[in-house]
Amino acid sequence: MKLQLAFQHLLFCSLMSAAVPVWGAQPVTKLIMTSGSFSERDAGNYVAQDQGFFRRYGLEMTFVIVRNGPVGMAALASGETQLHSGSATGAVLGSAAEGMDLVFVAGIINKLIGNIMASPKIKAPADLRGKVIAVTSASGGSWMFTNLALEYWGLDAKRDGITFRILGDESVRSQALLNETVAATHLGYTFSAPLVSKGFTNLGDLAKLPIPFQSTGVLTTRRYMNSSPEVIENVLRGLVDSLNFIAQPENKPAVLKSLMKGLRLKNTEQAVEGYDTLAGIYERKIYPRADGVRNVIRLLGQTNEKIRKLKAEELVDDRFVRKLEKEGRF
Repeated sequence: MKLQLAFQHLLFCSLMSAAVPVWGAQPVTKLIMTSGSFSERDAGNYVAQDQGFFRRYGLEMTFVIVRNGPVGMAALASGETQLHSGSATGAVLGSAAEGMDLVFVAGIINKLIGNIMASPKIKAPADLRGKVIAVTSASGGSWMFTNLALEYWGLDAKRDGITFRILGDESVRSQALLNETVAATHLGYTFSAPLVSKGFTNLGDLAKLPIPFQSTGVLTTRRYMNSSPEVIENVLRGLVDSLNFIAQPENKPAVLKSLMKGLRLKNTEQAVEGYDTLAGIYERKIYPRADGVRNVIRLLGQTNEKIRKLKAEELVDDRFVRKLEKEGRF
């Protein structure tokens, strides 16, 4: 499958930055990283490109937003891309269960994040019984976040008559909720803010719930990891530099600019909502979390025997993060 065919009708975010030169005669390695997210979660990648942190380590990174996780997995499996920024979702674990040699080499966010936003008519999680909830895709990130939240609240989609409607990314789902086409949906903080101001109900900030989860992490194949370990190391060095940059208050204007550009926001106020959450969701030490992957295996394994047989420990590899910690990068 050619990359141009796989990415038809997708939103391309090719933020090719040259802010920091590659010193000397160091060769440049071209890479493509996909993401099925369209939220503040990927601020680290947006900022790394805009500030030239990847190029600092000899990498020319193209960051591509894809329609959903399965498209990202297909591109990774075919070798058209080398990396994916994503969570432990049905697409990821399903691909691993079918034999794809996937591995998380870093965990940028290791918790559930975002809000379950609902119609003003809904006042509590129990009111979701018999209602329609919008998600990006079946078993994708928003579906996963929503199901884990429902489980925490003592709800079960099948038993309680909750229907999932596949609509697309956060901008589409927030509009559907605004129009009351659906009763609720999971949204990142950037897209939640306008709805809160209009009186829509925030049923819960998922980052405050004690639910183990491997959220935004860096995925690759073991084949690529083993053949290009120095590239993986440099990708993570660039991301760590980006996260450190984001953490410095004086860099707020630059981070807001990257968020507006990456998320195609029309005003700074929306970007501020996303920016304000980053300090509370990003990891300082970007270790991937086996317990978070294990929690998703448990959830999906209830209906999928192949996923149930997966071993969480085999889907994470922290050797590169350990090396970065020994270098004193965090």
